[in-house]
Amino acid sequence: MEQKKHIGFRIWLYFRNGWSMYFAFVLAAVNTLTVTYYLAIEKVPALGTIFPNFGMYIVITVGIGIPLLTLIGYAHYKKTAGHRAEVDVNIETNPYMCRHIVNTQFNLKLELKSNEMLLKLSKNEKFTDEEIKEIVELKNEIVNHVEKRTFENKLDLKFIKENISRRKE
Repeated sequence: MEQKKHIGFRIWLYFRNGWSMYFAFVLAAVNTLTVTYYLAIEKVPALGTIFPNFGMYIVITVGIGIPLLTLIGYAHYKKTAGHRAEVDVNIETNPYMCRHIVNTQFNLKLELKSNEMLLKLSKNEKFTDEEIKEIVELKNEIVNHVEKRTFENKLDLKFIKENISRRKE
């Protein structure tokens, strides 16, 4: 893979991540606290008794906001379908991720079959015709898939949907 070929997009990616994850995040938090205090809290006398000054507003808001937003983030990853949908979209749109998942699945199948064979050989047992047929079928499945797949034809994504995703049901 030629990394220099896409240097502009790489720089753009690093810039966007630096901007959105760090700079814009901090700036947005400061902006939200400042605007809400000086345009809302300061203008409403009842809220002024709860938040007597900007420093106290920050302490209370951060004290409530960080745990609350952490719980919301936890729910996003662990309790809702939101994160699963993001992962699904990433898999559907990233052929390299698909390839990695499919290769891992094939490696697991091969490893299990190899372990079965080693155990059988270590006991000086012969393979049955059915076991040999299973080994040949597994080999053929992998060879056929690898020979046909490209990053453009989405064969890896089809494999994931047919062989891995269905197990959730």
